Formats: sequence, structure tokens, C-alpha cells
Amino acid sequence: MDDVEAIKQLKARYFRLMDTKDWDAFRELFTPDVVVDVSGDAGGIYEGVDAFLAMLIPALTDVETVHHGHMPEIELISPTAARGIWAMEDRLRFADDAPISTLHGFGHYHDTYRKSGDGAWRIASTRLSRLRTDIA
Repeated sequence: MDDVEAIKQLKARYFRLMDTKDWDAFRELFTPDVVVDVSGDAGGIYEGVDAFLAMLIPALTDVETVHHGHMPEIELISPTAARGIWAMEDRLRFADDAPISTLHGFGHYHDTYRKSGDGAWRIASTRLSRLRTDIA
């Protein structure tokens, strides 16, 4: 499998594992020092996979989520580094007692990837930028 296809499969696993809440497998998609920027969503910037998951798991535990990634633009920078932009759409359905019931968002993920010593690509950084968010 070529590197671009491996990165596409990595991001596909990202969406599936987040939505199925398979947090142990989800953790393996990232470098230990990943930087996650969801400040555009008022969520902040998280440095390290442990800090990211400490925020994400409780935030999504009781939320039904559906994430889709589309139209990847992937650029190989070196044999072990790449960057990509993904158009995204997500739908979140919150618990009955939450202040909002649903969120439907559109935007882009801006990622960097690093190939590890075992030959696997991992997400080294990701930033979510939203173009539109519909809340009900």
C-alpha cells in the first residue's frame, strides 16, 4: 500500500473509532506528542494524546456522533512526514437533558502525519476549522 492510501485509511479509522467510541484503538492513531487544536470550537488546544483523550472521552461518552471525512488533499513532505486537509461533516445528538439536542457541522481538518519506526502513519497534529454549525 502506498503512503497516501495508508494516510487515507488512518483518517477513516479516526472517524469510525471516534463514532464507535473504541478509545483504546483510537489512541493508537496518534503520536504520543500529538497537538489537537479545537479552539475554533471553543475547546482549546491539547498537547499529547493523554491530554486530548482526557478531554474527548468524557465530552463524547453520552453523545451519539457521526463523522464523515471527504475529499482529502494529502501532500507527502518527506518519507516520514505528510500533511492533509479533509472536508468534514459531523452530526452530534446530545442527551435529553443537555442544553442543545443536536449539532450539525461542516468544515475542515488540517492534519500533519508522521511515519513511525514500525512503518505506520500516525496523526501528529490536527486542527478543526468549522465553516458552519447548525444547532437545535
